Amino acid sequence: MEIKSAEFISSYVTYKDCPESKSPEYAFVGRSNVGKSSLINMLMERKKLAKTSQSPGKTQLINQFLINGSWVLTDLPGYGYAKVAKSQRKDFNKLINEYALYRENLMCMFVLLDSRHDPLKNDLGFMKWLGENQVPFAMIFTKSDKLSDSAVTKNISNYRKEMLKEWEELPEIFITSTENRNGRTELLDFIDKINNSVKL
Repeated sequence: MEIKSAEFISSYVTYKDCPESKSPEYAFVGRSNVGKSSLINMLMERKKLAKTSQSPGKTQLINQFLINGSWVLTDLPGYGYAKVAKSQRKDFNKLINEYALYRENLMCMFVLLDSRHDPLKNDLGFMKWLGENQVPFAMIFTKSDKLSDSAVTKNISNYRKEMLKEWEELPEIFITSTENRNGRTELLDFIDKINNSVKL
C-alpha cells in the first residue's frame, strides 16, 4: 500500500464523540512509551503526524487520522504506567476498552509490545481481555533495532510460549523498527488486505 495522504480528523474524549463512519478503522494501542507515535509516523511517512514525547502518557485522547481518503487510523492513549494521576489512568483504560468494544467499524486493534522485554503482565492481561471479548487484534513488536536479531527472536519466542498456555493459536505478529523501517510493508499490506475484503 502506498500512503498518498494522511489527514488529522480530530481528537475525542470518548468513543461516543467519534463521528459515525463507514470507513474501516485500525487502532494502535500499547503501554506508555512503547513507541506508538513514532511507529505511526514511520508507517505514514510523516514526521509529526502523531505527537511523540520522551515522557510517557503523551497521548491522552482518541486521535483519528484519515488515510488515503478511505480508512481511519486511530491513536489511543497508552495503558499502564504514565505520569498522570491514578484516576486518570483508569479513565484511559475505560476509554480504550469502550472503544474496543463499541466501535463497530474497528477492523483490528494493533497491540504494541516492546521487543526488549519479557512478557509483561498487563500486556498479557489486555490481550486476554481482547480475546475474551472477541476483539480482533494483532501484535506489533517495536524497537527491534535495539537488540540483536537473536535476542529479539528469543523474546518473541518467550511471548509465544506464555500466550500459548491459554491460546490455541496466536494472532498475526509483526516485528518493527522506526529506525530502519522494518515491518512497514508487512503492516500496510495486512491493512490493505483487510480493506479489500470488507464491506461496511
